[in-house]
Amino acid sequence: MASTLEGFVSGAMGWFAASLPNLVAALVLIVAGFVISGWVSRACRVAIMRSARIDNTLAGSLSAVARYAILVVFVIAALGQLGIQTTSLLAALGAAGLAIGLALQGTLSNIAAGFMLLWLQPFRVGEYIDNGTVSGTVKEVGLFATELHSYDNVFQFVPNSELWNTRIQNFTRLDRRMLDLEFGVAYDDDLEKAKSVLLKLADGEARLQDDPAPQAFVKTLGDSAVTVGLRAWCATSDYWAVRWALTEQGKHDLEAAGLSIPFPQMDVHMPEKADAA
Repeated sequence: MASTLEGFVSGAMGWFAASLPNLVAALVLIVAGFVISGWVSRACRVAIMRSARIDNTLAGSLSAVARYAILVVFVIAALGQLGIQTTSLLAALGAAGLAIGLALQGTLSNIAAGFMLLWLQPFRVGEYIDNGTVSGTVKEVGLFATELHSYDNVFQFVPNSELWNTRIQNFTRLDRRMLDLEFGVAYDDDLEKAKSVLLKLADGEARLQDDPAPQAFVKTLGDSAVTVGLRAWCATSDYWAVRWALTEQGKHDLEAAGLSIPFPQMDVHMPEKADAA
């Protein structure tokens, strides 16, 4: 038994000595693969971000594809250094990939959704979107998920399939938006005067656009007030600032013109009790 063990150790040492150069070469290839793939991935991202012809939305996905493609090439080369037949290995990897794909259908659906989002581009990096469940500014569209930052700077990691299979509202894709404001005035107030005040308010706001011209109109007849609407157009980047400014200034201007802004109220009538017999 001692001779058998000695023979095994001697054979192992001989194999290790003969294979040491190949093991070192394989290790060097693996390390080089990680280093080079990381460098290429970062360089790809920087090049896309600086390019005027390629959308920045593609930066995350293309850099990831470049990284994994280079890693696969170096891993196959390292296995070849160890004497492993890469042809049969690729066939085995293909079969394993099929089995893994069937087990990870949700993950693959995220990848497919990511490619569709990158192709059709319902949103790009820097745009603000809302799908009814999540909303935020798009920071990166990856192979598996999209990174969103909410208006109050909360990080959101959303699977691509959740964005692809839902209705998406993109609030910043178009260069201008319509403001639709509502102001309530009393039923006894002069409606023409109220509309004139609101149009004058719009004329005094330099950030509003002249075409289409601002419109003031009676929108609804409520229980306690007549709602007068003001519609005007402004640049998308100015939307919230203009909306807040017009809402505040509109209240002041209507009150200064002698128009009241009523609040809901209820009149209660109590029937008189008949005199006791």
